[in-house]
This record gives sequence, C-alpha cells and structure tokens, in this order.
Amino acid sequence: MSESLHRYRTVTPYLVVPDADGAVVFLQKAFEAEEVSCDRNGAGAIVHAEYRVGDSIVMLAQAGEACPALPAALYLWVPDVDAVYTKTLAAGATSTFAPEDKPYGHRNAGVVDGNGLTWWIGSPCG
Repeated sequence: MSESLHRYRTVTPYLVVPDADGAVVFLQKAFEAEEVSCDRNGAGAIVHAEYRVGDSIVMLAQAGEACPALPAALYLWVPDVDAVYTKTLAAGATSTFAPEDKPYGHRNAGVVDGNGLTWWIGSPCG
C-alpha cells in the first residue's frame, strides 16, 4: 500500500458544501484541522481537499452544478466535549443542544456549521 493511502480510515467522510473555503476555516478553528492537500480549479474553488482532524481525514469539495451540496451529520469523539463545543460556537456554529450527559454513557453536544452540516460532539461521561 502506498504511503499516501495510510492516512485513510475504513470510512472517510466526504463533504460537498456550498462554501468550501468557509468549511475549511470552520474545521481549522473548531477542530484544529491540519491541511493534508487542497486542489483548486482555475476559478480558485476547492475541487478536492483533505484535512486531518484527530486521527481521521475529512475530505471536502465546493458544491457546483455537476455536484450539488449534500446534507451530512458527523459524530466527533473528543476528550472534552465542553471545550470543543465552545470552540465550535466561536468558529461560527449554531448550537442545537448544549453539552449534557446522556443515559447511554456519552456526554454530547450538537451544533450546525455555516454550511448546514450537523456536528454531534461526544466523549465519555464524567
């Protein structure tokens, strides 16, 4: 297997969004995402980008006529839900629910980013 393929998990989310540049800014501010690659077309729009978030890669592209925006919900497992929730709000997300302990043993929060993507943030209770 080539070295470049080692960065992928079995399932890698691919987000097609109305504002790919805005999505990149959100990923970086909210989740400390690191750019792996970013390819743009002649007009400067992102046609394919990859950002590392923790141990995973998030792929994304600018929506267009040939590929419309797709709704998505992602679950992000983090060490501190409250801290990440606060960062997402500072990065421009809207809260759907504040951090709370759930009966199934997770502490969860929910936000929606500027592209309409739902992010559920979780960690173990306690």
